[in-house]
Amino acid sequence: MTALALITRRMLLKDMGKAGLAVMVLGTAACSEEPTEDTTSPSDPTTTAAGPTTTAADAPNTLVPPAGEEPWDWQRVNLGFVSAYILYRQREAVIVDTGVEGSEGAIEAALGEIGAGWDRVSTVIVTHKHPDHQGSVEAVLERTPQATVVAGISDIPAIVTDREVLPMFDGQSISNLQIIETPGHTPGHISVLDPVAGILVAGDALNGSNGGVTGANAQFSEDMSAANASVAKLATFDYEVALFGHGEPVLSGASSAVAALAAGY
Repeated sequence: MTALALITRRMLLKDMGKAGLAVMVLGTAACSEEPTEDTTSPSDPTTTAAGPTTTAADAPNTLVPPAGEEPWDWQRVNLGFVSAYILYRQREAVIVDTGVEGSEGAIEAALGEIGAGWDRVSTVIVTHKHPDHQGSVEAVLERTPQATVVAGISDIPAIVTDREVLPMFDGQSISNLQIIETPGHTPGHISVLDPVAGILVAGDALNGSNGGVTGANAQFSEDMSAANASVAKLATFDYEVALFGHGEPVLSGASSAVAALAAGY
């Protein structure tokens, strides 16, 4: 089954009103020393599932991955002006960003909604150094002593934790998730791609806007030339779903939307 077919199936199941099972990614937009950017419409700041709407008792994901690879699913944690996501599969969960300080309770609740606990978390990925993305990293890591924490090398010195943060570089993989270096918003910004299910977690390299996609917010970005080049880079990958720190996810045709955005620069 293709990634597009999987997304179509997911949206059909959602229309049928089934409960959600997914993967979560956390995100926000700005440094605490700067004003907070809000690119989303007002929403209930509770954990929501924007991915497939099956429960653990329902049929599993039917996408057939390449040998040795299991596709991820996703669940969104909506923190109001920012979102967090957990990438999730049968035996493993990956937390992408940890939100602002004090978000660990929302993350724990979202893990529970997908039938998991802290012990299932194998990896914590920090897309970049801003406090709205790494604010709860220490609290999350206290609850996940078994987890590996990774980030882009240039942002690691600003990530506040006593644990060793391992650097990830362009093209490397962790838990079958591909790391894409997307500097500009911050020097060490990284994005995360599941090429099997066609899911991109863009951090703040992209933003959701009115059902579509925009680039990094210039007000909070350190190098807009590099940020625009990162948009062009993301346009060269293939994915159906794009998840953002700010704004609503794009659930189909996401890489085409990013390519159209890049063509306008």
